[in-house]
Amino acid sequence: MKKAAIIGGGVIGGGWVARFLLNGWDVAVYDPDPEAERKIGEVLTQARWALPMLYDRALPSEGQLTFVHSLAEAVMGADYIQESVPERLDLKHKVYAEIEEANSKAPLGSSTSGFKPSELRAGIESGGRLFVAHPFNPVYLLPLIEVVPGEDADSSAIVQARETLASVGLYPLEVKKEIDAHIADRFLEAVWREALWLVKDDIATTQEIDDAIRYGFGLRWAQMGLFETYRIAGGEGGMAHFIAQFGPCLEWPWTKLMDVPELTDELIRKIGDQSDAQSGHLSIRQLERLRDTNLISIMRALKARGNAAGALISQHEETLPRPDHSAVPMITIRRVIPIDWTDYNGHMNESRYGQVYSDAADAVIEACGVNADYVASGLSYFTVENNIKYLAEAHAGDTCHVATRILLAEGKKLKLHHEMRRDSDGQVYSTCTQFLLHVSLETRKTCPPRDDVAQHMANLAAAHAKAEHG
Repeated sequence: MKKAAIIGGGVIGGGWVARFLLNGWDVAVYDPDPEAERKIGEVLTQARWALPMLYDRALPSEGQLTFVHSLAEAVMGADYIQESVPERLDLKHKVYAEIEEANSKAPLGSSTSGFKPSELRAGIESGGRLFVAHPFNPVYLLPLIEVVPGEDADSSAIVQARETLASVGLYPLEVKKEIDAHIADRFLEAVWREALWLVKDDIATTQEIDDAIRYGFGLRWAQMGLFETYRIAGGEGGMAHFIAQFGPCLEWPWTKLMDVPELTDELIRKIGDQSDAQSGHLSIRQLERLRDTNLISIMRALKARGNAAGALISQHEETLPRPDHSAVPMITIRRVIPIDWTDYNGHMNESRYGQVYSDAADAVIEACGVNADYVASGLSYFTVENNIKYLAEAHAGDTCHVATRILLAEGKKLKLHHEMRRDSDGQVYSTCTQFLLHVSLETRKTCPPRDDVAQHMANLAAAHAKAEHG
């Protein structure tokens, strides 16, 4: 079991705790704030509900979370250290000096949104292993981490850090050159400045600005980004045509990006009042749940298409533990029910049971040798009949598993029985008896399976029958 040390337990620090802990790491937290344990506990409650829903396979068992009373105790023996203290350079230098005394080897990332590595490393003897690892809130869901090594970085520490971050489902984007605020926050700052002017000049309210983003370019950016979006806008001429057509607009005085409106009491009050009118009827916890629900649905939709953040989820999912296919009955599915599987009644939609049992059947045939190469050779199994019984409600966030028995494996015929249960109390949600036929993908007609597949199926069927009858 690996250990991560999290220094600073605010919103960002709590997100780091959740990201590591839910991916099976032991986590030690140091934060002198007497409310740190409560605050992190609230972040963890939301993260435990949200993060597992991204995947179609269960996350590893949680690591052990420990709140310690000293910084030295937190970093002692840690394999990775993440600092998320307030944005004060003097405070960060003090923290790094204490870390160095207790652990001078482990990669040390800083969540700073603005400072450069050269500024952070000043006076730190082991500064080469210190780098910027700037995340985005919520850290337990959003994958981007801006990794800024800077000059004089310890390359082996950076490689180790990137591998660590990727192993918990994050996307470490290496920023090749130091620059204030790195990459993403510079875009956010530009948009934020322009938004402040629009509010100050009474051109738009906070809600109108948010609507312009979420109903328009925000949706495009979520799956293509800036340049790819504009490449499409250029039509058949591509990016060159887009720049030729719209490039001159850059000289027009459309924006005030180089100026910032004075944050007077009047402007602060105006923004606060508009924001309260927009979403003041919801608590922070309710807004977090809404945000995470939407992010889960968007990212799972991208996962189905193998695009952007969704492709990253699929890659990480392949590293997660697989169900125990050697068990009798075979454990074919182990997962959390995601929010996008539920309907207006608040429970899992019946169409999703079909997906669960399809996935369970895939697990059986894959265990018997029906893999991508087998399908590429022109052979597979098709489901011809499902008999599903719905016995109890399944809700978003429930952890469940499917136990599968092979009832029949003779020639072209394969008959399975699935039982879907809730992990917490063993409640049976549903059962399914499923009949499949082996087919040729060329003729689209039934045919015998390959000998090795047929033999594997028969052996499993015999083992399942023996266990069923004692």
